[in-house]
Amino acid sequence: MSTIDPTARVEDGAVIGEGTSVGPYCVIGPNVVIGENCKLVAHVHITAQTTIGAGCTIYPFVSLGTAPQSLSYRGELTGLEIGRDCTIRESVTMNAGTVAGGGVTRIGDRGYFMNCSHVGHDCQVGNDAIFATSATLGGHCEIGDFVFIGGLSAVHQFTRIGSQVMVGGICGVRGDVIPFGLVNGQYAVLEGLNIIGMKRRKFTKERLATVRSFYQKLFHGPGIFAERLSAVQPLAAQDPAIADILAFIGDGKHRALCLPAGDGSSQ
Repeated sequence: MSTIDPTARVEDGAVIGEGTSVGPYCVIGPNVVIGENCKLVAHVHITAQTTIGAGCTIYPFVSLGTAPQSLSYRGELTGLEIGRDCTIRESVTMNAGTVAGGGVTRIGDRGYFMNCSHVGHDCQVGNDAIFATSATLGGHCEIGDFVFIGGLSAVHQFTRIGSQVMVGGICGVRGDVIPFGLVNGQYAVLEGLNIIGMKRRKFTKERLATVRSFYQKLFHGPGIFAERLSAVQPLAAQDPAIADILAFIGDGKHRALCLPAGDGSSQ
């Protein structure tokens, strides 16, 4: 059975899953659904149409589903969806979506959000993401699976970050980051591939060599970027990771990419 501390306020209409504990001084709104076996430690505030998957642990002073920080917001009831088995540490904030952005901010399964990190309105965050202390997403960002965002880093609104990307600490990310990329610097630049992350995902030496060769041709070969991009298209058949990178770039149309330092070539 669920347990609710007598000091908590759970409004009529809220759904609390079996085995979930709601700690002291939590405030749960009427449109909130919390899954089974979650733990709200204390002083957690959840509002809007927020749904939380089973097995999540939420620490004090977290605020979930609060109004989007958008000048277009007019008080509409919008949503936040959080997947299973997430850990949300102290003072994390995640805003609900806006009508213009589809109405829902989404967080995948098994995310780990360290203290003071923030997910803005209408963001779409994949599975197994890790946000270090004070990592911040502006509105409408798209974050792939197995992404790590370093402490005090900020991702500009509408930016896309591909799967298995590593973002260093204290970075301002203003352009899309290719899958498997490693970015760093005050204004983030592409420093290479996230080799450590790829090894953790069981990439063989042969696959790593293939993807590295492709990376060098695309980002450090002769000519302007657009020419290099056209030349490497046939390499998509060599490895699924290469296909993912090329598809990601193609889906971005004419969006700015995070490029290596000094590469100001036309896209």
